[in-house]
Amino acid sequence: MRMYFGITAVVIGLAGPALAQDVQITDGFATANVTVGTTQITISRSQDTNAVISGEFAKTSRPCPEFCIQPMIPAVGVTPVGELELITFLQEKVDAQTGLLIDARVPDWFDKGAIPGAINVPFAALAAENPYQSEILRALGAVVIDGGFDFSGAMSLMVYGNGPWDAQGSRAVQALVAAGYPASLIQNYRGGLEDWLHLGLSTVRP
Repeated sequence: MRMYFGITAVVIGLAGPALAQDVQITDGFATANVTVGTTQITISRSQDTNAVISGEFAKTSRPCPEFCIQPMIPAVGVTPVGELELITFLQEKVDAQTGLLIDARVPDWFDKGAIPGAINVPFAALAAENPYQSEILRALGAVVIDGGFDFSGAMSLMVYGNGPWDAQGSRAVQALVAAGYPASLIQNYRGGLEDWLHLGLSTVRP
């Protein structure tokens, strides 16, 4: 177990037999097993029913700008999702290597803790002014054709930032759509790490 942001975080390791848990993800669903690459991880909730959030994620008010409330749908056609959809995405898309969970925060935030299975692609790296944007898009499955991109074989993406007040996830989604990435292949978890922690869900420190 590790402590950060004032909450106990379960550090993911190899999945083992499920133990009896009072705090389940949903009724009858205590843990979720996911394979990321060659590593099997288990997502569960903290069993400490007295756990509370403290520190940065306990704040209710931050100055706007820049910490403004973000839309559920940051670009037309993008699907908003919650925690259960994120877990299903990990199990069905990431496990099958047809999807990626993208943590769009700057590396300093990512290093403090992340949702299991996420890879760090900072929002600024997806911006049009980044000279390496096209390389990132190709890594996501886009193919260069006639000076543009063919996204027919591109991966499904789910993107998140710090939370409802954080624009990093929104800006990443908007940059992807502006680059031509199909909105139908992008899902947005606006709740981000803040909501994930509020539910006591497992986190990792990369």
